[in-house]
Amino acid sequence: MTDWLGIDGKIAVVTGAAGGIGKAIAAAFREAGCKVAVLDINRDAARAVAAELGKDALAIGCDVTSADSVSAAAAVVAEAFGDADILVNNAAYLSPGSLDEVDVAAWQRMLDVNLTGYLRCAQAFGAPMLARGSGALVHIGSISGNHQQAFSNAYSASKAGVSMLSRQLAYEWGPRGVRSNVVSPGLVRTALSEAFYTDEKTRAAREKVVPLRRIGRVDDIADAVLYFASERTSYVTGEEIIIDGGYAQTLMSHVPRPGFNDD
Repeated sequence: MTDWLGIDGKIAVVTGAAGGIGKAIAAAFREAGCKVAVLDINRDAARAVAAELGKDALAIGCDVTSADSVSAAAAVVAEAFGDADILVNNAAYLSPGSLDEVDVAAWQRMLDVNLTGYLRCAQAFGAPMLARGSGALVHIGSISGNHQQAFSNAYSASKAGVSMLSRQLAYEWGPRGVRSNVVSPGLVRTALSEAFYTDEKTRAAREKVVPLRRIGRVDDIADAVLYFASERTSYVTGEEIIIDGGYAQTLMSHVPRPGFNDD
């Protein structure tokens, strides 16, 4: 079946697209026939990704904490390709910190990237979608937004905020033809998380707690993003899909039961 997703020729914008999950998402959109804007605060890294993707891939340096930077990026995309059909809010920032000691400025910085930055991009790239009466927003959340990740500063709070932001956008913008959904990854092997998997014992222990017995791949996340952005989910908005191999469903497995929890 040709163009099963129904997005061939669409214009997709991916933030934080210079590596890891973002790069996989950008590559998946290109493979599906989309024109892709590769946005990242690291302009050189964005250019390298765009060069790999080839024709109809555009690199733009963009700081999602700056309204001017986001607005400028939207203008560049519109001039080069036209108004965006799809926005993937993927840019994220994580730094450790316990809540009794975390600096408020560091807390605010994470919220500014992981949550407020999503709103800035939704406003800038969503404005023409609202005017046109069609468009799709996909936000990258995390299972940490539903299950707190301790000692991670504002990360869990920011990702919980992403889910609510998406649902509010879905309600407010749905009548105007724009959908908004969330893809929340679990354990995923990327360049940033590779240190956790180079140790065989740690990798095996992590795989053991996932019902599907493997760590997620970046393509697993990209596939879900494409699905939410596609015509196959044209009647889906305000939803969240968790891509974690079933890990989030294992809570009761931690309750000791003789004969079941024994190593």
